[in-house]
Amino acid sequence: MMEALQESYGYLFETELLQEIASVGKLRKVGRGHQIMDIGETITHMPLLLNGAIKILREDENGDELLLYFLERGDSCAMTFSCCMGTKKSEIRAIAEADTELVMVPVEKMNLWMGKYQSWQEFVLNSYHIRMMELLETVDTLAFMKMDERLLKHLQDKCMVNHDEVVQTTHQDIANDLNTSRVVVSRLLKKLENEDKIEMHRNHIKVLDL
Repeated sequence: MMEALQESYGYLFETELLQEIASVGKLRKVGRGHQIMDIGETITHMPLLLNGAIKILREDENGDELLLYFLERGDSCAMTFSCCMGTKKSEIRAIAEADTELVMVPVEKMNLWMGKYQSWQEFVLNSYHIRMMELLETVDTLAFMKMDERLLKHLQDKCMVNHDEVVQTTHQDIANDLNTSRVVVSRLLKKLENEDKIEMHRNHIKVLDL
């Protein structure tokens, strides 16, 4: 685990902190589509990503989901930080966007490391800032973008976090992420294909406009 931590977080954390993370963290490997955390779940550990990607979702009172942002290698979730600080229940759902490897760190280490390691404090505060910017981008997307623009951006974001121009997904999965209907997604995907922005295949979508 230490080698993987060094590769993903060595540029952020000093060796002593990396050693502490390795000693208390639990290594988890989950497959694409696996639910890592659910809404209402008591948070006992917070994730540090070593490989892969995770999508963070919210749910409305009708049970409809909305994608907030993606987490990549070297990231952690600011909403998890917030819940950890107050020993609250999770307000988000986290699902593996790809095969993912992560270290789960006990929440009781959060406050201890905030005072002990300047690098950890900076990491937490920077994570809050980055996730806030991504949430504002999500709000702007909902408020100002047409659905076909939202759809293309969603596919581009998936390509970015997976480092692949090919997106393995279904029309229904996209509809769930964007909180719309599968019929609308299918129609707009065809429109994007006619505009030479994507290529649709049986089990995947290739994004040409990156």
